[in-house]
Amino acid sequence: MTSLLVVCPFALFSGFGRFARSFQFFAQLFAMIPGLPGDYLRVAYYVLTLSRCALASRVSFGSFFAQSSSTVGGGVYIGAYCILGSCNIGDRTQIASHVQILSGGHQHSRAANGRILGANETKFTPVTIGEDCWIGASAIVMADVGPRTTVGAGAVVTRPMPTGVVAVGNPARILECASQEIARKPTAVNS
Repeated sequence: MTSLLVVCPFALFSGFGRFARSFQFFAQLFAMIPGLPGDYLRVAYYVLTLSRCALASRVSFGSFFAQSSSTVGGGVYIGAYCILGSCNIGDRTQIASHVQILSGGHQHSRAANGRILGANETKFTPVTIGEDCWIGASAIVMADVGPRTTVGAGAVVTRPMPTGVVAVGNPARILECASQEIARKPTAVNS
């Protein structure tokens, strides 16, 4: 509760997420506060400024949301040094360090002559990561990830991933269904 009171003036100054430049400035500022106090202040700021954010989540040092249109479910953990664009993160999803979630795969357009268009022509598409997912360290996510899916460390998700799979590589490909992995594990036998 104290964290919400501390960040309230900053959230107010950012229009509770409506003023993009102010929102981003304070998101990056709060990203640099170390330790557990920083974790509490970051989540409190996002509770007041994102479209939806559960107070029972954690955003680690160096991580920040670039778009206030994002949503964060309950019990979500976001590791250190993550950059999160426009995204919807489901309940209990765990995101390792150095992960990037882009605002879709086609943010920058080109003119007919091939010239890159400016930031005014940017197209953000929210990326949805389902509940109970694990996103491995240094993964780059540009497309939706289904519930209960594991994305391996360093994977680059360029197309949607279905529910309950393990995806690895660049570009990410489905290695196996998570239910097959669980079925192969030996079970303890009582003697």
